[in-house]
Parts: sequence; C-alpha cells; structure tokens
Amino acid sequence: MWGFYFNELMNSLPFFLKGLWMTVAVSGLSLIAATIIGFVLGIMRAGQNKILRYGIGAWVDVTRGTPFLVQVFIIFFILPGVGIELEAFPAAVIALSNMGACFICEIVAGGILAVPQGQREAATASGLSAYQQMRSIVMPQAMPSIIPPLVGQYVLIIKDSSVVSAIGVVDVTRVGWLTVQRIPEGLMVFGLVGLLYFSICYPLILLSNYLERRMSVEKTRL
Repeated sequence: MWGFYFNELMNSLPFFLKGLWMTVAVSGLSLIAATIIGFVLGIMRAGQNKILRYGIGAWVDVTRGTPFLVQVFIIFFILPGVGIELEAFPAAVIALSNMGACFICEIVAGGILAVPQGQREAATASGLSAYQQMRSIVMPQAMPSIIPPLVGQYVLIIKDSSVVSAIGVVDVTRVGWLTVQRIPEGLMVFGLVGLLYFSICYPLILLSNYLERRMSVEKTRL
C-alpha cells in the first residue's frame, strides 16, 4: 500500500513544484519589500524624532504581539469591509512584508544604536550631514551586527509563508493539504512538504552561520 501511495505522490510532484514556485514568489517579494521598509523604519526608529520612534515602536509591538494568522485574516477578510479588496496573493505579500519589516526594523535599529555615540559626535564635529553620517560612518559599522540576524529573519519569513495557504494561496503547504485528501498518508505527504521548505531555508541557514562566524572572527581581531 505504501508503494502505491508513494507512486501517487511522485505523480503529484509537478503540482508540488508549482506550489514551491508560489512559495518562492510570495517569500521573495515579501523579503524585498520587508528589507526596504524595515531598513527605513529601523533608521527612523534609531533617530532623534520621538514621535517617529514611539509611533514606529507601537506599530512594531502590535505586529510582533499578535498572531501572524490573525494579521493575514484582517488583511484578507476584514479590509474588504472598508472597501479595500485584495486577491489572496497580494494580501499574502502585504501581510508577510509588514511582519518581516517590523522584525527587520528592530534588527536595524539595534545595530545602529550599537555604534558608539562618539562616532556620531565626531562626524558631526567634522561637518557631515545626518545622511552622510548614516551612509559613511554609522551603517558601515552597524552592518556586521545586522547581517547575520537579518539572514536568520529571512528564514523565518519563508517558513511563516506557509500560513498564507489559509487564505487560498496555492503554495507548497496548500498543495500538501490538497494532496493528503487523495493520499491518506500525512507523514509521507507533509514529509515532502517539509523537505521542500528545507531545500529553500537550509542554504540561508548555512549563510547565516557563516556570517556569524565571520563577524565573530572580525570582532576578535578588532
């Protein structure tokens, strides 16, 4: 019987690969948007404007303090009630981008605030503008502490993308749910789903570990 189910699962492999492509598309677009928005928010979060700091901090706390599935449902099911209707794919990208941006914001802000204040004071005394300080002084020193956790956050975003299958996005998790209705071997079906997610995440995990080791060596040399 297992042999029969395995053959059926292999016959469904093209369907799984299409779902994997959808997972990559949703995650990839979300990673790009989350990185851009997260860096902008992180820089403002570490700035001197108290209104921006507290406003961004409140939004980050709300996003990080509520289940991601609830956020997806709000965007997909509740926003249409106020006239904002979205298809499943853009709703998934927006939800993932918002969640990722909030976590990346804290990573970036933490890296910026870790730069000694004396560096900024020296740059100010040299006549550099705020933009020049951030570009030439602060960010080059902050990036070594930002990059490793940033890559780790990318892995979490990819894994969290499985949640968007709840609103009908036909990603690899959704394909698994549809397949298990035909092939009643959940371990086999979702073992394949897990393997496909692993194939995406593992290279990023290796990259994160490598960057952490490299940054640790550089800090030791300093």
